[in-house]
Amino acid sequence: MPALTCLAHSLPFSLLLALFLILSGASEAGGQSEHQVLQPEGPMLVAEGDTLLLRCTVAGSCTDDRIQWVKKSSQKSQEIYNFQHGSFPGVTLVTPWTLEPLSCDYSIYIHNVTKEHAGTYHCLRLDGMSADSEGKLEEGTAVLVKGAGDPKPDLWIIQPQELVVVTAGDTVLLNCTVLGDGPPGPIRWFRGSGLNREAIYNFEGMSQANVTAAQASSNDFSILLHDASNKDTGIYYCVKFQRKHNRQYLSGWGSRLRVTDLPSVLTPVLLGLKAVILATLLLALAACRKSSGQENFSKPKSAVHSLKWGKSERSARSTLLVLGDFPPGLPQGLGSWQLQGSDVPILISSPPA
Repeated sequence: MPALTCLAHSLPFSLLLALFLILSGASEAGGQSEHQVLQPEGPMLVAEGDTLLLRCTVAGSCTDDRIQWVKKSSQKSQEIYNFQHGSFPGVTLVTPWTLEPLSCDYSIYIHNVTKEHAGTYHCLRLDGMSADSEGKLEEGTAVLVKGAGDPKPDLWIIQPQELVVVTAGDTVLLNCTVLGDGPPGPIRWFRGSGLNREAIYNFEGMSQANVTAAQASSNDFSILLHDASNKDTGIYYCVKFQRKHNRQYLSGWGSRLRVTDLPSVLTPVLLGLKAVILATLLLALAACRKSSGQENFSKPKSAVHSLKWGKSERSARSTLLVLGDFPPGLPQGLGSWQLQGSDVPILISSPPA
């Protein structure tokens, strides 16, 4: 194949290729934060024979399998679920990783609950059983189990919506029914859990401006979230507080809200720009191929740059492969790059020795 040094050593080519690669990776760039395990405090109430929902999310990690659920009761710890290994009858994932691998959700269901399931549940990241890990066992989600013959509880909080999906700009109804009175104290809504949870609505106090009550009856403590946006995504908890000690008395299981953004105006612009740059690169390639075919002298092997279409070993998609020695200004070892919205990956590599 004729040498194509005019393309590889061309400054405009280098600049165009660098711009194309930057644009291809810009939409996938994301910040990394420190891993933080988030789970509600509770206590939560479940009837014997029902299914218990235990929520857990890990901020800063959506693919970490080093997560473990442990139940602590009467000074004894019991492994409930391990995302790395093992079989755990009666326990299933709320969000199967095979269906949604990047959900950051490590919540579980415990089916056919018995009195033995009462206790405090801890969602832990396995960093080795260090002093820090032991300290986390002081936190967790407390679970109370009502047996068939037990007296009727003085309070029961029901959040029937496990997952609510809306589009940005919609008004969201988050349901909460409170049966019984319990001790004197308000019902409050929170987004998130732990120290970073955010107060959303207080039926006896201050609330966020875009949230209103949707009380259809004396037992209805549902709320309406108006003009939802992506920042409203999260898990919402309906919580009863005890006024005397100003502490949390009972919590609902939580409703996960997911707000999907409307298509951005910038997205088609970026796609169009990348398509134009790719077309320009291909035209430059064709021009250099034609001019190189008219040359009557050979080039050193080390300066040869070949482009070919091929099939990826792991995929049926076509790949544009660029081989050769590139000028110092062009980054090396870039790997595989794909034009967003198309099946045209580009692989840059040096030729085999």
